[in-house]
Amino acid sequence: MLIATNARGHAVKRPSKPAIGTMLANLGRDNEHMVVERQDEDLAGDWYIQVLMRENNTYQLEYRDGVAAEHYQTQTVSQEKVLRALLGWAAGRSDWREEFMWNNISATFEAPASEAMDQPAV
Repeated sequence: MLIATNARGHAVKRPSKPAIGTMLANLGRDNEHMVVERQDEDLAGDWYIQVLMRENNTYQLEYRDGVAAEHYQTQTVSQEKVLRALLGWAAGRSDWREEFMWNNISATFEAPASEAMDQPAV
């Protein structure tokens, strides 16, 4: 099931294309964001796409495919491109990524080296 949530905590289960478009169009410049997440018992990890409206009028778009190692980010000024990405992701298509240059930001979510050293070797 898909759930779309905005910065104010408004959540829409099984959001329609118009609902996603409206949530995106209503983002303000004060670092407002929205998240569309896929919740499925058969999928392990976190699966979502999110948009942050930055103070400089750009959209920061991120997606995560299950694990921290698969967390990517890009930026654009085009609301239309962001909407196509959101709708493509929600529909389960793979071509929605093609309009962007993605940066893997997984290092942001990795445990610090000191914590990793404390973990027992397997």
